Amino acid sequence: MRTFYFRVADHIFAIETAHDLLACCPNYAPFLSSQQSDPCIQPVLTLRVSGSELPSIEGWTLLYTDRSDDDMPRIEMYRRGEEWQFRFSQSRDGAVVGAFTCDARMQNAVLYGEPTRFAIDNTMMLLYAFSTAGSRTLLFHASVIVRGENGYMFLGKSGTGKSTHAEQWLKAFSDAERLNDDNPVVRVSEDGLVRVYGSPWSGKTPCYKAADAQVKALVQLAQAPENEIKLLRPTQAYPYILSSVSGLKILPRMMDRLYETIAALLESTPVYFLDCLPNTDAAEVCYSHLPH
Repeated sequence: MRTFYFRVADHIFAIETAHDLLACCPNYAPFLSSQQSDPCIQPVLTLRVSGSELPSIEGWTLLYTDRSDDDMPRIEMYRRGEEWQFRFSQSRDGAVVGAFTCDARMQNAVLYGEPTRFAIDNTMMLLYAFSTAGSRTLLFHASVIVRGENGYMFLGKSGTGKSTHAEQWLKAFSDAERLNDDNPVVRVSEDGLVRVYGSPWSGKTPCYKAADAQVKALVQLAQAPENEIKLLRPTQAYPYILSSVSGLKILPRMMDRLYETIAALLESTPVYFLDCLPNTDAAEVCYSHLPH
């Protein structure tokens, strides 16, 4: 077994595997930690890739099944005492192709089944979101564009057009860059500074950058026959932010910490609602109303 260490949004995590991890998952290469030999490193989580057959669910209690979107993996969550088991398929009604078990704190886990990129990515996204929830960290479902040192995040349900809108920014502004197109990480510092970070997870758009930017605004998108933007009050913005971050809603303690982090984010960062068309005018209208 070999242990790989990665740094994402300044959190270190470890993956132990006998396989060629970076050949299977090259999206992790930009996040390799140069401190991997430091014995003082305490990873926020450690995943051991077993490759063994899927564990049984006999004796486990099914708590929740997440199958909200047709084009998203189905995730089943089980509990037995202080242990958790998560099983996932590649589609809403597909066969289970991977599973992992972990401790109560979700910091030590074992992955079972074929160690594919799909299995490793989905396991790591869940574990990362859960294990960092108490550290003012949010794993978002969003697309991120950076101009200069400023980051702009586009939110919305799958199919809303986050990637399409981000593409319009790239066409409209020569200095615009895409930081991440599906799962960026946001951290809120104690002094209220909000930064967004690239991650190894970027959906259908390969965009794996170990970079970050200050978040200047978040924008909730909706398809519409014209381009129009408005600033939301924090109470209006809150449900949009909550629906865009990953967390285990059946764990009140975890969700309390996420609620606190979202509240801190909203204290210092504006959120807008953009009705938009898939054109560059939408990007120009949007940017003209955002803080620079």
